[in-house]
Amino acid sequence: MRRARFIAAAGTAVTAGVIAIALPLPQASAAATGSATGYASVNGGTTGGSGGTTVQASTGTQIHQALCSRASSSTPITIEVQGTINHGNTTKVSGDSCNTAADKIELKDVSNVTIVGVGSGAVFDQLGIHLRNASNIIIQNVTVRNVKKSGSPTSNGGDAIGMETDVHNVWVDHATLLASGGESEGYDGLFDMKDNTQYVTLSYSILRNSGRGGLIGSSDSDLANGPVTFHHNWYENIDSRTPLLRGATAHIYNNFYYSLNESGINARAGGKAKVDNNYFQNSKDVLGTFYTDLPGYWQVSGNTFDNVTWSAAGDENNPAGPNPVSNTTVSIPYSYALDSASCVPAIVRATAGSGTGLKTSTGTCSTTSPTATSSPTSSPTSSPTSSPTSSPTSSPSGTNLSLASGAGADGSSKASGTSYGNVRDGDLSTYWSPSGTTGDISIKWGSATTVSRVNLREVTSGVIGSYQILNGATGAVLKSGTGAGTITFAATSTTKITFRISSASGTPKVAEFETYAA
Repeated sequence: MRRARFIAAAGTAVTAGVIAIALPLPQASAAATGSATGYASVNGGTTGGSGGTTVQASTGTQIHQALCSRASSSTPITIEVQGTINHGNTTKVSGDSCNTAADKIELKDVSNVTIVGVGSGAVFDQLGIHLRNASNIIIQNVTVRNVKKSGSPTSNGGDAIGMETDVHNVWVDHATLLASGGESEGYDGLFDMKDNTQYVTLSYSILRNSGRGGLIGSSDSDLANGPVTFHHNWYENIDSRTPLLRGATAHIYNNFYYSLNESGINARAGGKAKVDNNYFQNSKDVLGTFYTDLPGYWQVSGNTFDNVTWSAAGDENNPAGPNPVSNTTVSIPYSYALDSASCVPAIVRATAGSGTGLKTSTGTCSTTSPTATSSPTSSPTSSPTSSPTSSPTSSPSGTNLSLASGAGADGSSKASGTSYGNVRDGDLSTYWSPSGTTGDISIKWGSATTVSRVNLREVTSGVIGSYQILNGATGAVLKSGTGAGTITFAATSTTKITFRISSASGTPKVAEFETYAA
């Protein structure tokens, strides 16, 4: 068994003395930013402490005091946290509106709470965050590190963030969850849900250097959990459980998985995972049912497997690869936008974790800040924009580079009776169609060619819906929009231009894929 390479544990600072009231902090910013996504957005939604009082805290005791000072356990409150929270400054506080403990941040028997890191940040050092019998909770922009279940000090059963016993509607966003080893070093899961924990979203977060990423269901009989959404998270140097999914439904999209050492998404005991447009790199057995003969299921689409190895199937080992295919379908009740898997590493590196400015993805391979200004994270020189600029029935002026000597065509799939080469033969009576309603078609050259404009000519206009133009050599998105026709973008030197059809009203029929330098 291959062990992860873990960094040394950080030291624990101990603050002398404890202040049992919530005090204002300098440079404290506004409350949680954005709205809950994924499954946390349904079942009534997740708003946390919105509409309630905002207080500041710089110790664990002050966090507990803020909870206990409310009129009731459901009175909305936002707690802005700055500094390092640890065992030395976290004591139990009692009151009618709270139920706290000294060895963890305890959100027990409460609802309508937001905990958000502000200023220079909030670090929970060797001290976990525990939710129990809690609902409508937001945790944003925090770091939780090196929480242990054995050794000293211990906290929260070794979970960085743990939820159990009738918990619902929780949004954890832009968090950094770190360990420095596996179970033998005293650590457990980074993000665990069990005993009727439902409607949870983990987004734009980092999970790193742990034996266990997290689980949904504490055993193969604990099946009343989920659904859960995981999107735009960065898993790195994790042995297994990204997540371990027992009997629950999970939507897992646009995550970046790097160095999963033993196994990754482990659907078992009837668990179902919808796995869309993720990027898996330098990892082993990233999807399947592992360490049990109780099967799980998956629906896969648009994922990239980069240097992924797969073990052989066995009685208690059913990897989805080396060529993962769907064995179930999962219906998603909320709207979402998918980044192409090719740009996921860059997008996630720019947005995930605490202290990253709460940037999010636009769903078009670029990022946006809370002030709504966008910043592309990959190589295109302009952000994706929408709409073609002219009719699909005519060709622009200039030389069609698709017909140049040495040009070729390929794609992701082709329907029976169609050919990739039909899009560059100058004949409008021949065409290419994908095997379904979505797919890629590319023009390629033997040497670098500068392109700034393409023209997609449909046999029947108006069938193609949303699209992306990609630099096929790098995967960078050059433009996004809807419909076919003439599409312009920043001049790009490449050996391949790809037109990706993301949605269509029927089966697309592309007669010609014309490319132009200007």
